Amino acid sequence: MSFKEHREKLYGTLEENTLVIAYAGVPLHANEDDYHDFIVNSQYFYLTGVMRENTAFLAYKSAEKTTEMLFIEEPDPNSERWTGKMPTKEEVKSISGIEDVRYTDSMESAIGMFMSRYRVERAYFDMYRCGMSDLPDYNLVMAERFSKAYPFAALKDLHTACVALREQKDADEIECIRKAVDITRQGLEFVMKNLKPGMMEYQVQADFEYACRRLGAKRQSFPTIAGSGVNGCMMHYVTNHCEAKDGSLILLDLGVKYGNYCSDITRTYPVNGKFSPRQREFYELVLKANKAVAEAARPGVTTKDLNDIARRVLGEGLVAMGKIGDVSEVGKYYMHGVSHAIGIDVHDISIAGDVLKPGWVISNEPGLYIDEEQIGIRIEDDLLITEDGCEVLSKDIIKDPDAIERFMA
Repeated sequence: MSFKEHREKLYGTLEENTLVIAYAGVPLHANEDDYHDFIVNSQYFYLTGVMRENTAFLAYKSAEKTTEMLFIEEPDPNSERWTGKMPTKEEVKSISGIEDVRYTDSMESAIGMFMSRYRVERAYFDMYRCGMSDLPDYNLVMAERFSKAYPFAALKDLHTACVALREQKDADEIECIRKAVDITRQGLEFVMKNLKPGMMEYQVQADFEYACRRLGAKRQSFPTIAGSGVNGCMMHYVTNHCEAKDGSLILLDLGVKYGNYCSDITRTYPVNGKFSPRQREFYELVLKANKAVAEAARPGVTTKDLNDIARRVLGEGLVAMGKIGDVSEVGKYYMHGVSHAIGIDVHDISIAGDVLKPGWVISNEPGLYIDEEQIGIRIEDDLLITEDGCEVLSKDIIKDPDAIERFMA
């Protein structure tokens, strides 16, 4: 993958006399000597491809050229004895395409050199925050520290600067998503072969994650959702602690990362391998909406346009079934959007209202949640927007109800 091309695209959008500072992040302490699994900052990864904690990227754009530096921990044999091999300068040069690789203890002096010897008018840091109550991300902490030291340089948001770049995936990014989707397919097929009444939801989750880990996926895209019966009516149900009972459906919303790019798939299966007539009626309506969205997905439309299509199809179907009196009441049983961007993050970087362009990868996930009948159904595919429509990347993951029943039989 050409991370150098990602950086060149970014530089093309930046003003002169600009500094870019991106940190991979640090391991987050949990308890005693235990740490949470490290997840690399997405902007840092997009620009460098390096997935190691305690590393950082620095670039300065002037009128003449752009200077790049990458900072890593100095390999230490004693640390390696306990926690494994540390990346070398040569290894990160090969991954990132950045020739000037230094050790992290020299980063602050490098920043000071640019600030004292060059004209730096602004500095870009990833300052994204999901919610006001969240603890500040490491990059935001470092941005605030930088601003106190150099108050004359305007702070700019690297997250916002990367939106348009990350929305459109290149060929290498798309290939990683394809592989993630195919691993997900194989994991779901393993689930279907083993699913039976009496299993616990966490056992179904374990079957999926076991199969995917054996196939080379080191991480899930997000915590696996395995909701049976009424649990399938909860959007982000992740406790997975109930029994999957005979006659119920199980909704599986899951995905894996390959090359640090995500898949995001949802399938709904009958636990005993056979849909009841009522379950099939709702299932086929959701499938109809899924297909209508895929037919409409193309450059020039927005995810809002696609959601309007899903709401109309689902609403008209529910009216015909007598569940609601008017299409406008569809929100009683369908309460989320039908699409979001997919990439390095499962809910990938994008701006609401942006029109789809070739290279976007988005979800297509209509659903119905009928609490009073304990029926939760969602069918989610990953779509690649092409020049004149879309490609359903997950087309080989079985979703036709007859095909599901044949496979499970």
